[in-house]
Formats: sequence, C-alpha cells, structure tokens
Amino acid sequence: MMLRNLIFFYFVLFTTSIYSKEVPVIVISASKSPQSYSSVGSQVTIIDSETIKNSSDSFLTDLLNNEVQGMNIFSLGGRGTNTGIQMRGLPKRYSTIYIDGVKMYDPSTPDNSFYSEGLFKDNIDRIEILKGSQSSLYGNSAVGGTINIFTKKGRLGSHQDVAIRYGENNSQDVFYSVDGANEKQNYFIGFNYYKTDGISAMNNDDENDPYENNSLTANHSYKISDNSMIENYLTLKDSFVKYDEVTNGRDDTKNSSENLEAHYSFRLINTKNNFKNSFSFNKSATSRMVTKYTSKENTYEGFKDMFTYLGEYNLSLDNKVIYGLDSEFFKAKYPTDPGNNKTHDEEIHSQYFDYQFRPYENIYATIGGRNDIHTLSGDEQSYRITGAYDLGNNSKIRSSYGTGFLFPALYESGEYAWTNTSGENINAEKTTSFDIGYETYFDSLDLDFNITYFDILVEDPIMGSNTTSFQDNISGAENKSKGIELSTNWTDNNKLSIGLNYTLTKSYSGMDCDKPEKDKWGYTSCLDSGHGWLESAMVRVPIHALSSKINYQFNNDLDGSLTLSYTGRTRDYGGTDYAFKDQILDEYLLVNVKSSYDLFEGYDLDFSIKNLFDKHYEKAFLYSGTPRSVNIGLKKTF
Repeated sequence: MMLRNLIFFYFVLFTTSIYSKEVPVIVISASKSPQSYSSVGSQVTIIDSETIKNSSDSFLTDLLNNEVQGMNIFSLGGRGTNTGIQMRGLPKRYSTIYIDGVKMYDPSTPDNSFYSEGLFKDNIDRIEILKGSQSSLYGNSAVGGTINIFTKKGRLGSHQDVAIRYGENNSQDVFYSVDGANEKQNYFIGFNYYKTDGISAMNNDDENDPYENNSLTANHSYKISDNSMIENYLTLKDSFVKYDEVTNGRDDTKNSSENLEAHYSFRLINTKNNFKNSFSFNKSATSRMVTKYTSKENTYEGFKDMFTYLGEYNLSLDNKVIYGLDSEFFKAKYPTDPGNNKTHDEEIHSQYFDYQFRPYENIYATIGGRNDIHTLSGDEQSYRITGAYDLGNNSKIRSSYGTGFLFPALYESGEYAWTNTSGENINAEKTTSFDIGYETYFDSLDLDFNITYFDILVEDPIMGSNTTSFQDNISGAENKSKGIELSTNWTDNNKLSIGLNYTLTKSYSGMDCDKPEKDKWGYTSCLDSGHGWLESAMVRVPIHALSSKINYQFNNDLDGSLTLSYTGRTRDYGGTDYAFKDQILDEYLLVNVKSSYDLFEGYDLDFSIKNLFDKHYEKAFLYSGTPRSVNIGLKKTF
C-alpha cells in the first residue's frame, strides 16, 4: 500500500524523465576514450563535480546511494563494516571499481572484491557509472556494471581546502588538501581523518562499534613534451573498526579489524597524429588483521601487480579503434590455509579491442571483443555490441548486448579453504547481458526522462550448498536478474527541482530452492510458501525501490533538499540460530533533509539530518540500519 500510494502521487505530478540538458556531455568510461554522450550505447550515469561538492556525505558509498538510480548498497553494521554495492540485482562481486583508470582489486578477500566503504568523496572530482556487462572492455567481474572514479586535479596557481564535519555519535571528519598547476605540471594532495564512536550493529545490543580511518590521496602529472606526459597516483589508508557478528547468537564487540592499504600507479602517455598510446604499471598491497571473539589474531594479505598497454587510433571522424593488453599478477595469504600460511598466486593475461563507428548520420555503434587467460581456470572470451540512435531534439534510443565472465577468487581455488571437494580448479561463471533504453529532454518543460529494461543471465554460478561450506560451480544452475529502471527530473527556473527514480528488479537464485538440500538440523534454506517472487530472489535485492529528491534554491546563498527513499521487502539469509532459514526483511521509508549556506567569501556551511523520523530498518538480517543522525560541516577554500 505504501509503495502504491507513493507511485501514484509522483506519476500524477509527472508523466515523464533523462537525456541530458548539459549538452554536449563527454563520457570517458564507455570506451576508455572521450566520446559524446549521444554516441554512447551503454547506460551511463554521471555524478559531476558540482553534485559531489554540494553533497553533505563523507563517503563514496553514501554518495552513490543518494545519487545513482538502481544501485542498492547495504552494510553489516555502521561505518567501516563490510559494505556491498549491488548493480542490477547482482551481488557486489559482479561489479568493478576503477580509480583514475586503475582497477581496485583485493586478493585477500574471499571474493576479490574491493573494500569500498573507506573511500572519501572529498578527493573525487567526477564519477561515471556504466551499467550492464562491460567484460569485453573491463574484463573479469564487470558484469553488473563498472564504477569509474576520477580524482581531483590541481587548479591553476596554488590552492588549499579545509573541511570539518561533526555529527551524531561523536563523528569527526577532517579534510585538508593542497593543489596547483602550471604549464608543465599538475598536482593534488588530499588528507582525510575520520573517527566515530559508531552505532551498535545488532538489534539486541546497545554497545557501539567505533571506526577510525586515516587516508592520503595524491596525484601528479608532468608534461615531458608537446606529445608526452607522465602521471602518478598514490593512495594510503590505515583504518580500524570494531564490529558485531551473527554467529551462534554472538554480538560482542571483541571482533575487530585493522586494515592497511597502499595503491600506486605510474602511466606514460604519448599522443602523435592519430595515435595515442599509454603504458602503465600499478601495484597494490593490503594487510588485514582480524581479531575474533576468540581473541585469536588472523592476518590476511593480498598483493596485485598490473602492467597495461592501451592504444587508440582515430581512423576518421567518428571512427576509432581502442586496443589493449593487460597482465595481472595476484598473491594472497590466508590464516585458515591448511598449507601453513603458504602464498598462493594466479595470473590473468588479456587482449581486447573496441571499435567505435558511425554507420549512418544519427546511428552510433560499438563492437568489442576480449580474450583472457587465467592460470587456474583457463581461457575465456567475451564480446559486446552497443548502438545509439540519436533521434534529435535531445532524445536517443540506446541498447547493448554482451557476454561476460567471473573468474573464481584465489580464496575459492582448489588448494585450500573454501574449495570444491574434488580439489580441482573452479571454472569461471558465464554471463550474458542485454538492455535497451530511451532518453529524452523536453527543453520547453525543463524535464528529462529515462527508461531502461535490462536482463542478465549467470550460468554455472560459484556457490556453496546447504550441506557444505565448500564453493564450487553449480552445474546447470542459473542466476537471473531482470527489471526496469525509470527516472525523471523537473526544474523550475533553476530554483525548484523535483526528481523521481523507480527500479523494479526481479532476481532469481537458481540454486537455493530448485533442489533444496537439508542441513544437519533437517532444514532447508528456502522460505515458506506465500512470499511470491521473494521465495527464489537473490538475497538483499529489493523488488521495488523508489526515491525522490526535492531541491529548492532560496537565494544565491541558501539552498535546501528533501529526500525520500523507499525500499521494498527483501529476502536474506538467516543466522545460525535460525538453522539457516531464510528471512524476509520488511519494507521501509527513509527521509533525509539537507541545507547549505554560503556564509561569506570562501566559507560554506552545510547541515543535514539523515533518517529524520528515526525509522528502524534492516538492510541485512539482524543488522540495524543507521538511526537518526545530525551532521554539520564547514568548508574553507584558500
């Protein structure tokens, strides 16, 4: 009833919504090379620098949750705890994150996923989100989508920025940066400090879980000649978090994790005539010391080296070929390894191309292909086809079709913990993805409209079963996700803007309940009948998600916003005390308010209240969502 009333209200107000009124818009992520927005066949969402600047959020995950349609973000507790970014109804392992062209990848985690919860938004200039399969261009795990983050660069001259935020639970957020640029070089250095007493993750516990994060981000570019330049990127992070864990009913805060991360990349770029070539090297290292309720310390270590060549050749206007070679080297150590903390390793060697062309005046197309050689799982091939038809009047039809793959993580390979029972290497998952969408912008109404249909199939998924914790390919099983994403935004004289986003996702976990297995207590994980589509849905994926954002510019110095976010019922795994019996999480509606004020030259003040009515909700079973929190921030630019 709640959902139906909300949809009715907004669709009485608007009939439509999103091409882009910021024409022309340049997109880099869709092909790893700049191209006009009208020529992009994939669905892309852009979060520009102004949106990031005006956000009162401290972290990337909050920014994405508030600004990106069809993106579901959940966490197992408060700040610093394990956070999942779901795109198009798929688990987080099916999406990738790139920072300044470097893939963020952590071999020390069970699924190789990157811990995105510790990324600050203050260092970010722009974000491009590509949805759907991008494996032919971005490789392993780029199935649900790819998040491309571009960090801030130096401004002409020399500048400093200072931002201080304080909020509920003694949350302290300090940001300082220095940047500059001249004819030859460009630099940016940003430091973040964040500390909070935290919240209690557990429903039946009131002991808070603190979190602390110290991060440094730096980049530098130097122009060697008119045709050549070098780029360097560095990030360091030291974080600590205490967390609750649902294991046999335990919710004590003796669990903690101290994380050290370092990422460095070097790139040489040469441009001459119609050719552009770049050679890059990046190195990542992660160390995670976990202390469980047993007081035993376990250290997880992951290392990645990557060598990349990316070439671009412009055949003619609107005819371009992108080609590249990647070599990735991974190593990891796990404390649960029966092999006495042995170092395990794997390699991925890739070759790919992407051809962009314009067969007719208003039609743009892309054809791409890729071959990957995995030292443990063998070879995989993938391809994609995209098309965009520019209808004129700020309207277009776009569509994409592609295949993809997901290699098993090192933690899942055949020598040690979490392996299949035969000890053989696990094969890659195979995926196919299709979407089609329509976008338009009505200039006379200042109204944009965007609608997209998507359909994704995952074959031979890597999963565990109810009778064993081992991971393996589930032969013949299929995971599916399909749905509709709709968005609209209306602006009145640049003072009032009202936006609406709605996502319908029907996901299907082909393993859980097709052939239900009984666990040692004689139970299956399957829900009782009567829950419709949720009985076989993938976990933590709501069927219905609806959000609306209202902004009002009171004057040149003062603005405010009201955000409503509705999440429908979801299925989730049960805890051990529930014999792994799956659960239904209730629907909920959250209300956030925000205001910002230009005090005087160079000083900006912002004020926000999240979860205004202090709604209790769960995004994961037994883990409470964030209660009402009040935050205030001050920023000074020198």
